[in-house]
Amino acid sequence: MPLPRLFQPIALKGVAARNPIVASPMCQYRSVEGSPTDWHFLHMGRYALGGAGIVFYEETAVEDRGRKTHGCAGFYRDDQIPAFRQVTELVRGLGAVPAIQLGHAGGKASAHGPLADRAPLTQDDARAGRPPWRRISASAVAAGRDLPVPDEMSKGDIVDVAAAWAEAARRSLEAGFDILEIHGAHGYLIQQFLSPLINHRTDEYGGERAGRMRFALEVTRAVREVWPDDKPLFFRVSSVDGKGGVWSLDDTVALARELIACGVDVIDCSSGGLEGPTDMPLVPRVPGFHLPYAGRIKAELGAVTMAPGLITTAPQAEAILESGVVDLIGMARELMFNSDWPVHAARELGVQGYLDLFPRDFSFRLKARIEQGRMPVNQPAAGAEGRAAAGG
Repeated sequence: MPLPRLFQPIALKGVAARNPIVASPMCQYRSVEGSPTDWHFLHMGRYALGGAGIVFYEETAVEDRGRKTHGCAGFYRDDQIPAFRQVTELVRGLGAVPAIQLGHAGGKASAHGPLADRAPLTQDDARAGRPPWRRISASAVAAGRDLPVPDEMSKGDIVDVAAAWAEAARRSLEAGFDILEIHGAHGYLIQQFLSPLINHRTDEYGGERAGRMRFALEVTRAVREVWPDDKPLFFRVSSVDGKGGVWSLDDTVALARELIACGVDVIDCSSGGLEGPTDMPLVPRVPGFHLPYAGRIKAELGAVTMAPGLITTAPQAEAILESGVVDLIGMARELMFNSDWPVHAARELGVQGYLDLFPRDFSFRLKARIEQGRMPVNQPAAGAEGRAAAGG
């Protein structure tokens, strides 16, 4: 049988992954002053051990004021490089490609995590040892209801933050990451420049779409200058704003065209992050809900694309790849639920030697169980049919 697309190796520039299954960035809120802890080794190791081809570290801020919370990841000091290098060595040693997403929360910074409703930090928090800090954004416009108004960035701030992205990219390279993604989505700083919901500037970084895209392109060029040509650069977009927004898929296609010209290799299609007063609807959360955005970008630009969003079963993922709308399958919550999903998916699709996705010194016991006749060779992963029927 021909090998399913889901388990064919994929080459991106000079980087080869064992399959196109990507563990997408998932914020953990467990960093200490931006740096990894034992939790991160466990978190990243689960997905690499379980057979994913590419494993992303969580969204990582390029400067300390760019973190959402005190517990968020950040890579803004050289003395952090050894700890991050331990992460990449772990992931690579388990057969996956280590990747990192670099971002900046902008006006959504200085907050609590999702378990506290992302409420802004206050002086009460300062007395508890977690002081708030000043937020920055494209304009002095709050990035959400109940969020404080940030400081509008000066042109000097813009230059400094673009340089911070480049410095974080340099550190990421030294730490051993093979793939880097710029986070331009989910209502954070780059999207705050892109969307007229937040960007009310009247200088060259505001106004019409070309002006609002300027910051994203300057960040991309700054990163590409230090990120080697043989290593892929991803860019995550919010293909459309959230409910009531303004930024549309037409805008994203225009942005993606310019990003590719700046050296971006993969457009990672997500959505949402900013809300407004228009009649733009909320993107419905149905299986594969970001695929139409990626499909249009691929059709119009010929770009390499990725799209997460309720991709939960092996047949679904295989059909998506066969359709050609994306080249990479982004997964997050389903991998949280079952970090060995790639191995179970390979078994379900009839891949011979599916246990070889595990390290040899781990898989030999499972192979012995099969040889002893105690385990069916091919059997759908437990619960897969039920989850598929329920839409994940």
